[in-house]
Amino acid sequence: MQIANPKSQKKTAKSTCRDPAKWSAVVLACGIFLASMTRADGSKRPTLESIGDQVMCLCGCVATLNHCPHRDCATVAEIRPIIEKEIAEGKDETTILQDLAIRYGVQVLAAPPTKGFGLTAWILPGVGLLAGLWLVVGVVRRWRKPSPIPASIQTKSLDPKLLAAVEDEMKELSD
Repeated sequence: MQIANPKSQKKTAKSTCRDPAKWSAVVLACGIFLASMTRADGSKRPTLESIGDQVMCLCGCVATLNHCPHRDCATVAEIRPIIEKEIAEGKDETTILQDLAIRYGVQVLAAPPTKGFGLTAWILPGVGLLAGLWLVVGVVRRWRKPSPIPASIQTKSLDPKLLAAVEDEMKELSD
């Protein structure tokens, strides 16, 4: 019978951590994730449809400009010509959105800006999710921890005469 050598176990643990196939898979997964998070380079020309999906209608319908349920919405009739004019001037999508935010305020943007106070709208949900997860883990750990036996239930508080009587009765039943 052979006894495992602790040094050989450490070598195998290190060799699995340095496996190039695993690291390349991790790097590839991270690369795909980062690529999906980035936007296109912006070289394509903006359209009325693409910008209309990023601009909120201000008539009170809580929809984007392209999805406003009102047929003759004054906001749509006012903002669409401005967008068409700026597209014709050759402005890019970011510039057009900035111009609309300057003209109508930040509330016209469907997504809050990623600068200043608007950044909290992007960060706060993640922080809330992590805090909730931390709370759930803490509660589950507390539920799983065995509770200590109170001193009042320990065997020292039982009457020795009663204990002897119970033991005698158990002996009689077992015979």
